[in-house]
Amino acid sequence: MAAPTLEARAHSGPSYTTLLDSTYRKECGMMDDVVRDQGEKLAHHVSLLERSSAALLLVVVSPVLLLGGVAIRLTSRGPALYRAQRMGRQGVVFTMFKLRTMRQDTDQRGAITARRDNRITRVGRLLRSLKLDELPQLINVVRGEMSFFGPRPEAVEIVRDHYAPWMRATLDVPPGIVGPGSLSYFLDEASLPKTIEDAETHYIQTVLPRKIARELLYVERRTIGYRIELALRTLFGILHIGSAYVERAIERENRAADALLAAKSAS
Repeated sequence: MAAPTLEARAHSGPSYTTLLDSTYRKECGMMDDVVRDQGEKLAHHVSLLERSSAALLLVVVSPVLLLGGVAIRLTSRGPALYRAQRMGRQGVVFTMFKLRTMRQDTDQRGAITARRDNRITRVGRLLRSLKLDELPQLINVVRGEMSFFGPRPEAVEIVRDHYAPWMRATLDVPPGIVGPGSLSYFLDEASLPKTIEDAETHYIQTVLPRKIARELLYVERRTIGYRIELALRTLFGILHIGSAYVERAIERENRAADALLAAKSAS
């Protein structure tokens, strides 16, 4: 039996795919039902490959993790690893690992980062700029809780309190280390509000809907080519190269995301 389409899995109201016209679907490379069904059949094999690859990568990057951990311990109080409760596939809660980039326990003031957030340590700022703080999530990939690519996992409270029904389609696939929504957010951190309180409000009301709309593009477009594109965009963003390529990709996804949000606002 064919896997249920995203339309059939929608929680309420019209599915988001019906809200994007053929121009956007073609432009963003969205899959039809046949291709999506084939992708589901390959998911198990891809998961096994990713888990074994992540285990190998953990060995390769272990010196970087060790150096980062030592630097964190020497320059700030607290553990090197930060453990956060996140909502995964099908609503399963899991512990996501990161190298700690903030002073210990200051995340209780708010989980959303503000511009020039003084909770971030000097070592943490360097780790964030190079995205090295995300490397421990390879452990989550090995454990089968995350994938290399997919919607970024959100805090349990955000999903529970702020996800609209259409947003929950992102929970149909494994969360990822890299996703289109978080990548655009990462590249646009200069626009963040200055205070933690304003940053949280801004994230919930403005960033989250557009971020989820972009993540839904991945739900529909889980191809090898798109995953390679996301990897390149991440690398280019870290190295600050290929800005024209990155901007074109983000602009293309923005149009599709804006079409979805406009349709949801009108419905």
